[in-house]
Amino acid sequence: QVELEQSGGGSVQAGGSLRLYCAGYGRTFTSYTMGWFRQGPGKEREFLAAIAERGHNRYYGDSVKGRFTIYRGNGMNAVYLQMNSLKPEDTAMYYCAATELTTHPIVDPNDYPYWGQGTQVTVSS
Repeated sequence: QVELEQSGGGSVQAGGSLRLYCAGYGRTFTSYTMGWFRQGPGKEREFLAAIAERGHNRYYGDSVKGRFTIYRGNGMNAVYLQMNSLKPEDTAMYYCAATELTTHPIVDPNDYPYWGQGTQVTVSS
């Protein structure tokens, strides 16, 4: 059974930083694309970042490019999202996801069958 377990997040003032962590269990994720999404109240799930299998390439959504960094760890079975220069509009529930697809970039949440439980990020002004 595939599981993605998230940690990190919380509350921070505008301009601050947070790091999210997502660990995969149940199989080896070296050949999987792993990504991060977020969803605010009443909004659609938004693509933030994805990292290709084995960490060779990274892709970012326009709203976070230059502020967020995705990288892999734990022998490629985990993924981090380093978030800097946070803004109040970054407030949302954040989710990690994984897919066996490797035709990049993979930005549609429907292409990711595996999801973490979500973690709240709140940025105050």
